[in-house]
Amino acid sequence: MIVDAQIHLWAKGETLPPHRAAPYLLEEALDDMDDAGIARAIIHPPSWDPDSGPLAIAAVEAHPDRFAILGQFPLEKPESRGLVATWKQQPGMLGLRFVFLTPERRNWPLDGTIDWLWPAAEKAGVPIALLAGHFLPKVGEIAARHPGLKLIVDHCGGVHRQKGDAAFATMPDLVALAKHPNVALKATGGPGYAADGWPYLSLGPRYRQMFDAFGPDRMFWGTDITRMPCSWPECVLAFNEATPWLSDADRAKVMGRAVCDWLGWKV
Repeated sequence: MIVDAQIHLWAKGETLPPHRAAPYLLEEALDDMDDAGIARAIIHPPSWDPDSGPLAIAAVEAHPDRFAILGQFPLEKPESRGLVATWKQQPGMLGLRFVFLTPERRNWPLDGTIDWLWPAAEKAGVPIALLAGHFLPKVGEIAARHPGLKLIVDHCGGVHRQKGDAAFATMPDLVALAKHPNVALKATGGPGYAADGWPYLSLGPRYRQMFDAFGPDRMFWGTDITRMPCSWPECVLAFNEATPWLSDADRAKVMGRAVCDWLGWKV
């Protein structure tokens, strides 16, 4: 059972490069998943489409066996604080996911702006995924302070829009997080970081470092397919080619079972 730990669906809005510009809708995603042998995918509603949240819920309602969601809300609005307690009552909602790429948001995890979020999510049992490449040590502090809060580091903890060694400059900080049992890793977006061509064998040693640190129960394969330089089937094959050292049992976890178990998505 292959599960993609991160995809986006959207119908409108100006995407963030290198995501494709054209909308990516449910039926196209299903066709692409079937071509690649992807059983399930976790939808992350993107910020550029204000209606991407309802779009994700509609996908879950139509195909609850194929899709689940890590959603988001506007952290800057005081009324959002009341959403955490009942967040997982929405169809297919497994948790939250946030990015901090714009100048006004970049320091929010560091300057105390969103310190209210961590205890609220811990109390409600709501996992949180974070694009955290620029604040990985802070993730460790949050994990230590809130041991009941499940945190997921997105996209290999890499440096946004970089390739090769520059993309993985954060690896020491990433593997240091593995000491916290409540921190997991999304090994998503790998081909986008690779400095070599398909099948991106340069990623093999990087994946090995991540696996040796986090193990098969806290490392989740995925693509973020709409910004990948290759097709979904090629992403699957490239990961397999780069990780010949994975046992069949560990591969089954990394490529699907583990993320379902971590987020509570029943199999």
